[in-house]
Amino acid sequence: MPASEPDPRDVLVLPAPPPDTVVRYGPHADHVADVRLPRAGSGPLVVVIHGGFWRDEYDRAHTGHLAAALADLGYAVAQLEYRRTGPGAEGGWPATFEDVVAGVGALPALVAAAARELGRPVPDEGPPILVGHSAGGHLALWYAAHAPAEAVPDGVLALAPVADLAEAHRLDLDGGAVEALLGGGPEARAEAYAAADPLPSIPLRLPTVILHGTTDVQVPIALSRRFVAEAGAVDNEITLLELREVGHFELIDPRSAAWRKVTEALRSLRR
Repeated sequence: MPASEPDPRDVLVLPAPPPDTVVRYGPHADHVADVRLPRAGSGPLVVVIHGGFWRDEYDRAHTGHLAAALADLGYAVAQLEYRRTGPGAEGGWPATFEDVVAGVGALPALVAAAARELGRPVPDEGPPILVGHSAGGHLALWYAAHAPAEAVPDGVLALAPVADLAEAHRLDLDGGAVEALLGGGPEARAEAYAAADPLPSIPLRLPTVILHGTTDVQVPIALSRRFVAEAGAVDNEITLLELREVGHFELIDPRSAAWRKVTEALRSLRR
């Protein structure tokens, strides 16, 4: 990382501008989303699914800078929260996945209503674009692969996704994160691993772009390479863009040199 470029890990702790409003999509305390709305223009809703290895110690706050930057570019943005894993937490299989399905399904109407109430541009009708980072990238890819036909997103941008759960478990990423999510290893929890697999079983026919840095140590790029190699046999609309000398957190940091690639990829998803 050049000396002049800020430390991308700062994005995890630097306070972001506050959202315009917070909407609720269900009864649990985590069934909420921060909403940021553009000042002018209209476009698709972008639903951001945050990472943090599905753990309760990480929440949507660290994607606030990304969401604010996208709103400045004219997107309506909703940062989806969901139940996560950890002591006393209620996430994991299947609760985390149920929350993503419920939240993505409810947010278009909720954000449109919030925009009207605030007198701000209402996002285009139709399904949202999903942007997911790390574990959120896994959830975005999983949602696209398993969504019912009437709820398929308009596109997916996965940033350094944990796209291969069995390999992530073998590598023991973040000290047992996949085991905490699914309740055990692949042999003991084979059914859960199969159900949580983000690989599509049929052609999705929706544009999907994966961005992954070659120097990512949190989520090795090999996971994305393997996912695209296997998914490409089913769906030829999945593209992997490898970013040289880019790590894990630059992809959610609007100050980074990699940010331009993120916005270009997002624009490429618009039909």
